[in-house]
Amino acid sequence: MKTLIKSLLLFAFLGCFVACNNSAKSSENTNQITTNDASNKKTGQAFIKDEGGVPNALQLAIQSEDHTTLVAAVQAAGVENALVNVGPLTVFAPNNEAFAKIDEATLNDLLKPENKSKLALILTNHVAPSNFPVEMLKKNAEKNRKLYMASGEYVEVTKQDGDLYVGGTKIIATVNVSNGWVHIIEDVILPKN
Repeated sequence: MKTLIKSLLLFAFLGCFVACNNSAKSSENTNQITTNDASNKKTGQAFIKDEGGVPNALQLAIQSEDHTTLVAAVQAAGVENALVNVGPLTVFAPNNEAFAKIDEATLNDLLKPENKSKLALILTNHVAPSNFPVEMLKKNAEKNRKLYMASGEYVEVTKQDGDLYVGGTKIIATVNVSNGWVHIIEDVILPKN
């Protein structure tokens, strides 16, 4: 009888040991999967859900049917966070028609992962890390001042026939956003370098 009880206890102990060991391995696998999933998630201000209030520059672009190509380019370049920083910043946002003026093969090539840095340079050439409402742009045009862009380049602001141009492209609309200004433009502003 004692042998039977010892055998049953030994069997129960081994059963618990195996079950605990499998549970620990399962927990390790779950932690590994969770860690891998977390590393694949995008982080930063651009990925925080904000249902209320005035939209920031990126939220405005996402909501606009006329800026789907811009949003795709921003996502391909991974520069979403640059458009949601507290600011102030000024974004010169090319609409879909502006991107349509670029050769389709060139545009598709820019959207490839291996050209991410080149695309990021082009997109940051549309962001001025400062507050430039229309009146300030007019003053810059009158004084022949250039705007410093996040790409490290400078673009010229001019006024022709009552219209404002930045980097040689016409500003066709302006929207105040929570982190600055978005000026809709007719062309993509390509960096000189």
